[in-house]
Amino acid sequence: MAEETLQDEQARVPAVRRRFAWNLDEVSGALGDLGTFLPHIIGAITVVGMNPTGIFVTFGLFYALAGGFYGVPMAVQPMKAASAAVLIKPMDPGAVAGAGLAIGAFFLIAGASGLVGRIARALPPTVAAGLQLGLGLSLAGLGIRYVGHQVWLGLFMCAFMLVLMRVPRMPVALIAVIVGSAIGVVTGLSPPIPRLDLGLHLPRLIWPSLAQVQDGVIHAVLPQIPLTLTNAIIVTAAVSRQLFPGQAPRVTERNLALTTGLGNLLAAPFGGYLMCHGAGGMTGHYRFGARTATAPLLIGLVLVALGLLLGSSGYQLLRTIPDAVLGGLLLFSGIDLALSSKPGEYQGADLFLVLLMAAIGVAVNPAAAFAVGLPLAYAFKHRWLRI
Repeated sequence: MAEETLQDEQARVPAVRRRFAWNLDEVSGALGDLGTFLPHIIGAITVVGMNPTGIFVTFGLFYALAGGFYGVPMAVQPMKAASAAVLIKPMDPGAVAGAGLAIGAFFLIAGASGLVGRIARALPPTVAAGLQLGLGLSLAGLGIRYVGHQVWLGLFMCAFMLVLMRVPRMPVALIAVIVGSAIGVVTGLSPPIPRLDLGLHLPRLIWPSLAQVQDGVIHAVLPQIPLTLTNAIIVTAAVSRQLFPGQAPRVTERNLALTTGLGNLLAAPFGGYLMCHGAGGMTGHYRFGARTATAPLLIGLVLVALGLLLGSSGYQLLRTIPDAVLGGLLLFSGIDLALSSKPGEYQGADLFLVLLMAAIGVAVNPAAAFAVGLPLAYAFKHRWLRI
């Protein structure tokens, strides 16, 4: 890809955009959100004991269907707050399934009732910008931490990706994953390439008890709801409007809530992990070349194939991708997401609010930034507070 910001490219989006395109840019863009996906999935499988087949198949189907429905490189990500709760407690697969059913029902109802849309329409632009800036900085910071796990390889991969980005239409993420994984395996920084268990591997059905549903709601669902509302719904819709102005009419807050709800409700009984969309993931796909629904379709089909055909060995294969590569992907995606919030367009009280929300989002989480920023935005708007 050429050295450009997301704002620069917005002005050149064609008036009529194809829903699917078949080129190396889409292949590269399909890998743009691996930095978010892999760490949470590795934890779910190793700590919680979840079945890799169930996670890969349901994630892959959700990815492919989301891309087909929205017609853009829509991201599908693990729910981060819930994932932290799952790993810290830790919860068993039945409780994870119970949490998935509960949060799926919540967002399905919130979307169908129009509640999510009314909340989004009431938000001042400064609130969305502050959330977006904070999320971008958080992603970039997470990328730096991953790079720090393997410093010399991480610095090399970041420099390597910067060079590749200067070449037009270069599949940066694809080359980075291949080269980084090869270096990791050769130097021993990554696990060796596993013996592949080729065959038919099917998900295991899980039906949680009432106690497991309650456990999932208390520990995973309650802390996740505000984070999904902000990052996966409100900010994702805002980023989509920036990247594809007037050309992604289905990416609305209501639809994002509905697909999040349906995806989790259908995935939970088959051993699926808690899933949502995400602004950072969408920016990651876009940054590394994705412009159409081809990218989510490709990564979705790859995940389904890994689950059905390789099972646990597919998970072992993905673990050969070093943290240094994942960190580089996160770092550049986070920088793009932060820049696309356009903080330079705000002044006075509005700029103060954007920066304050970004700081709270980085220090605590986007839900806390939302809780502080929304009342302040209305206080400034009605001149109850002045700066």
